[in-house]
Amino acid sequence: MITPAFELTQDPDFLAVKIRVPYARASEFDVYFEGEDFKFYAKPLTLPGRIVEDGREKASYNTDEGIGTFTIQLPKEVPGQYFEGLDMLTSLLAPKKSRSAKPLVEEIAASAELSEDNEEEFDWEVEQVPYEESSPPLQHPYGFGNLRSGVFQRLQDELSDVIDVKDPDQTPAEERRRKRLAAEAAKFEPDHYLADFFEDEAIKHLLKYKPWWIDARKKMTALQGESHQEHDSPAFVVFSEEEREQMRKFTNKSYLLDKRSRHHVYLGLIDILLAYCYEICVNEGEKNVESSWNIRKLSATLCWLESFSSIHDVLVSFGRRVLCYPLYRHFGLVTRAFNDTVIILQLGKAAVLKCLLDIRKIFMESDPAYILNDLFITDYCIWIQKVK
Repeated sequence: MITPAFELTQDPDFLAVKIRVPYARASEFDVYFEGEDFKFYAKPLTLPGRIVEDGREKASYNTDEGIGTFTIQLPKEVPGQYFEGLDMLTSLLAPKKSRSAKPLVEEIAASAELSEDNEEEFDWEVEQVPYEESSPPLQHPYGFGNLRSGVFQRLQDELSDVIDVKDPDQTPAEERRRKRLAAEAAKFEPDHYLADFFEDEAIKHLLKYKPWWIDARKKMTALQGESHQEHDSPAFVVFSEEEREQMRKFTNKSYLLDKRSRHHVYLGLIDILLAYCYEICVNEGEKNVESSWNIRKLSATLCWLESFSSIHDVLVSFGRRVLCYPLYRHFGLVTRAFNDTVIILQLGKAAVLKCLLDIRKIFMESDPAYILNDLFITDYCIWIQKVK
């Protein structure tokens, strides 16, 4: 099964599904929709609201140099209802039927074998995955929601280029924290700090840079003053086709986290966003060979596999690391990153997701930083689409 490129839009009465199907014939299409389910060819969508088949539905198929676009207009069961999360493409791919007790699983539905006689009974929502043996309890866990362990045992040669903690699979969380604080204290250079404090012309220039979320927040604030109706709001955050393609390729998973783990996940997210905001500011939105290093070095979550317990600890850790490691060590950059992270969170999870997708791309293009995608960023990209 494959998932074609698709987009969803809406007006008060209809949900529009636009699907790109290159070099396909209209006679090959098979469409089914009822309630919250929409099924096209091979992969189902679980919609954020209910649709109905009442005779008003319609479809069109256009071709342009071999790239076919199939557009389906689906009547809403409740006219005027606003469907939230239409840009959260990964979360729409998974059915809501099954939940598992495992901490990190893919959502799977069982199906009988397919034969010519029972083709109509075929379960569209089956996702084929290889069998994996159950693993023993994690000794010193880390990663997203502290759901990983043993990852670095086979990566010792690359370990020092990605994180600062040595032998994380044998290092308890408390010891990681003690070693991190000691490393920061040893790395702080008063002369470098004072030089950036007094000779700050370059830093003042960087602080004038305005990333995309500044204008987005202005638009959101202006609209909130005019109208309180959510369905009147335009999209303040727009995903590129490359970003939408990333979302379509993710495998949807269930993250059944306890209250403590959810707390760690949210605080880790803030820590990662702070590091990202610093990187965007000091490079004025332009990526370079140091971008990956900046993000992972300034985030104790990524660099030391830290699990924070309070917002205060996150902010202190980030401030210390900014004044210890990067090229520009000025506290004005710390407060700027604080303010930018607040704006991103105010814009909502679409803005957070856009930043996470950018971080993921940066790490993908930096060997061996891609390991941090497997440990943290990809799971964050999937998880953020489903949280309230």
